[in-house]
Amino acid sequence: METGAQKVCVYVVQEKDLASQVALSPEDDFPEVLATSRVIALMEISAARLMKPLLQTGQLSVGVSVEIKHFAPTPVAEEVKAVATFLGLDGKIFQFEVEVFDRAGKVASGRHTRAIVETTRLEEGARSRMAKADK
Repeated sequence: METGAQKVCVYVVQEKDLASQVALSPEDDFPEVLATSRVIALMEISAARLMKPLLQTGQLSVGVSVEIKHFAPTPVAEEVKAVATFLGLDGKIFQFEVEVFDRAGKVASGRHTRAIVETTRLEEGARSRMAKADK
């Protein structure tokens, strides 16, 4: 993948994407706007899609880190566009600039890193880790 390569993910904000929907109990009071957690998910998806051609059978890319600023609210039914731009490799870690826009302008930006892993190894590692916790 060449430095500067980009992938755009376009999405219309739904009720399930609102900050108010991530509340775990009635005491959690969040607004009726696009949740930061969903902004991060859109950023991850755009970067993961950009990496897809690099993956071999049995591999996937996983998020390693996310550092963003979410500075503007987006209401339900608005279209958002997440843009991932490949910045380069740091060893085996893929680095991206990530930005999200709605029709009023930029709503979030930051950096995201991903790595390529073997799917079965990752899933087995998760199960093994939990089995150790049960002992």
